Amino acid sequence: MSGHSTVSASTSPSIPICFHSGLYLCSVAVVTSKHQTVLAVLPRRDGSRKATPGLLFCSPQSAFSNQHRRTREGDRDMGSSAAGAAFSPEQDGAPPVCVTGATGYVGSWLVRTLLRRGRRVHATARDPGKAWRMLSAVEGKERLSVFRADMGEEGSFDDAVRGCAALFHVAASMDLHLHHDHHDAVDEQVRSQVLEPATRGTINVLRSCVRAGTVRRVVFTSSVSTLAAAGQGPGPEAAVVDESCLRALDDVWATKPIGWIYILSKRMAEEAAFGFARENGLHMVSVVLPTVAGPFLTPAVPTSVQLLLSPITRDPKLHALLGSVHSRFGCVPLAHVQDACDAHVFLMDAPGADGRYLCAGGSYSMAQIERILSSHYPPFHFQPEKRLSSEDLDASSSASSKRLLDLGFRFQHDAGDILREAVALCIGRGFLEQPDRCL
Repeated sequence: MSGHSTVSASTSPSIPICFHSGLYLCSVAVVTSKHQTVLAVLPRRDGSRKATPGLLFCSPQSAFSNQHRRTREGDRDMGSSAAGAAFSPEQDGAPPVCVTGATGYVGSWLVRTLLRRGRRVHATARDPGKAWRMLSAVEGKERLSVFRADMGEEGSFDDAVRGCAALFHVAASMDLHLHHDHHDAVDEQVRSQVLEPATRGTINVLRSCVRAGTVRRVVFTSSVSTLAAAGQGPGPEAAVVDESCLRALDDVWATKPIGWIYILSKRMAEEAAFGFARENGLHMVSVVLPTVAGPFLTPAVPTSVQLLLSPITRDPKLHALLGSVHSRFGCVPLAHVQDACDAHVFLMDAPGADGRYLCAGGSYSMAQIERILSSHYPPFHFQPEKRLSSEDLDASSSASSKRLLDLGFRFQHDAGDILREAVALCIGRGFLEQPDRCL
């Protein structure tokens, strides 16, 4: 072992390990260093061997690839999209694709979607163990490899991207906290502590794609927060928001709206990515996601799901944020997580895909969202009489995915599906109380 590595003092229970010398029943110790995580194999004293259908392979390149053939009963039932459940055995021989941010909401569901379609997936995470715990029960996990990678480390995505035909860059810098002493220096510190590292991190990932030489398309995950409403007005002449309605960066700097650092981070990273892709011969498209909800794999309830359920939970900050989205756009654009992931895969394969695509399955008013929530969670009582007029029941603007639809994509879920599935899973996870206990 290298003198620069440290070995944990404890070992795990006996598990089957695939090693060069065969399948051994043994214990393992985690060995970590700056750029890798490997397992030190500690054979049993009797040296016995036991063939088993389940095995775990761990390489010095931090790739964790599970070969368990058993699948958790019920995993096949998560999500209702026929497209998301499609399985193509003939794709086993296809080159792998890489997904960054595999421990996030959309990233983990995208990994699930690709595996269920028969694709081989290289997933990246700063903590491979966390990613594996989250994804180890997903159908098709025998085609999954998890790599440790950090956007702040040049070259750390090289192993994950090597040999891949496409990259889904879902990961985003979440280090949005400033360490400042003087309020007057906030803007400069946002640039140096958040925006520049986030942009460098994105370029680091794309440099790995260039070095790999096999990546034919990059699909970048963007956010509706980078868009500005085109104008608002009730009735049939309601304003339409689409991917062309880019928010002016000067306005964000000047007004500093809710989430302004995140807005700048996503927008500037996306612009830098498109520029780098053009200069280096990478074909890149961007998926602009609205508020995404529905079922989830993450151990914690995703923030976007909590946001949509804030009328029930009465979380003041999240409910205010949901209201601010509605105020700015004149609606709350939504997408089911399965539709969002299906759109990513669709844009990876669509020959004519180019540029940015807004992926919103529908546009809803706050009143419409609350009315749907009340139908799926009886303890929450929708009170339309508090509205100023019946017009408030309709969105005064709409988010248009016409460009995506014109390419041939079709959404499979509406707000009823999104909120019903989110509520059901949150009740099951204990985030929401059982309805009969609230009456």
